[in-house]
Amino acid sequence: MSDHPIQGLMKTTMESIKEMVDVNTIVGEPVESADGQVIIPISRVSFGFASGGTEFNGNNRNDDDERNTSDEKNLPFGGGTGAGVSIQPVAFIVVGNGNMKLLPVDQNANVINSILDLIPKMANGIHNKFKDKESKGKGTEGCDI
Repeated sequence: MSDHPIQGLMKTTMESIKEMVDVNTIVGEPVESADGQVIIPISRVSFGFASGGTEFNGNNRNDDDERNTSDEKNLPFGGGTGAGVSIQPVAFIVVGNGNMKLLPVDQNANVINSILDLIPKMANGIHNKFKDKESKGKGTEGCDI
């Protein structure tokens, strides 16, 4: 049994999508900046495709026995496929100077990232204030003023 024409359409569509979308599309090629940092783009890739077709019968017979003749292999075929690909930048990974940072493109994510970066700094500041108060309190205990 030979391949149906719709199989050829679907195979061509999938091969074309495979050529467009690979791992280098999601995790881009690293770029080195002038100060020695490496920037790696990260993207979100969405794709979809649809295909369909039909075989046309040259005459409008309703008799099942007459339609199932050897002419069925030679019926004209009409079909089509369509595909769409969307590539959206999500973030950049910046590596250099002994650390690595994820810089999201979405502004809402930047706010969350800033808050997460700020929490350790605030915790250290509060910890240092309590240390300062304790050291000042201990230093004046033995003094008679």
